[in-house]
Amino acid sequence: MAVAPQIANDFVFPSFSLLGKSAFVTGGSRGIGRACALTLAAAGADVAVGSSPSGVDAAEAVCQEIRDMGRRSQAYAFDVATRGDVETMCGRVNSEFDTVDILINNAGVNLRGPAELLPESDWDQVIDVNLKAPFLVARRLGPAMCAHRWGRVINMGSILSVIGIPHRAPYAAAKAGLLNLTRVLALEWAPHGVTVNALCPGPFATDMNKPLLDDPEKYSAFVAKIPLGRWGELHEIAGPALFLASDASSFVTGSALFVDGGWTAQ
Repeated sequence: MAVAPQIANDFVFPSFSLLGKSAFVTGGSRGIGRACALTLAAAGADVAVGSSPSGVDAAEAVCQEIRDMGRRSQAYAFDVATRGDVETMCGRVNSEFDTVDILINNAGVNLRGPAELLPESDWDQVIDVNLKAPFLVARRLGPAMCAHRWGRVINMGSILSVIGIPHRAPYAAAKAGLLNLTRVLALEWAPHGVTVNALCPGPFATDMNKPLLDDPEKYSAFVAKIPLGRWGELHEIAGPALFLASDASSFVTGSALFVDGGWTAQ
């Protein structure tokens, strides 16, 4: 019976430390991305915060919060779905942070509407940001992780990676594709000590979900599908994100961790 505390002291708690690690969080200026960036910094990581050009001021504010913790941080504004921007910015991040150890592909957009009325441009934008961009960023940063034989890639999936909701055709398609991209990269990079997993939130109170939060009928309909009976709070994504980013998840790859109040268990 005395073994458990020894295991906890010698392995469990130290395994969550990110001291000496560098992380890059795309879409890190607000919402879940901001929560992840602050969590990694609190665990000891230096954190690069990526954002769209319009979000650079918010990203810089997050960086200042991280610096106040005593960690290094820098904001990077770029178009995450444009290969040239990704190549340039990831090159800078790798150089200025001495190689990224942890990547959280969090940048996302959701444009809603009936499939038959949805503009093709909306489809393209959602697929580009939610599926193409994680591919571009991961393949740019993954090889250096493989060369160092340690890395964590976390792709921000969704409950829509495995279920469908009306009026979400491009988002659901992108998040389902992202889950299988996660599995493929996990298989390719496992021999090099790099794990790749998906973190799949349910409804959280973020700017992306503002149209639902502001509509009492839609809000109630969503809550009715959540066994825990409420939306998620941003602090509740911190533990799962840290787990997948740290040595605590060293034998976990190609998996999806659902943080959804039980929605997908039904």
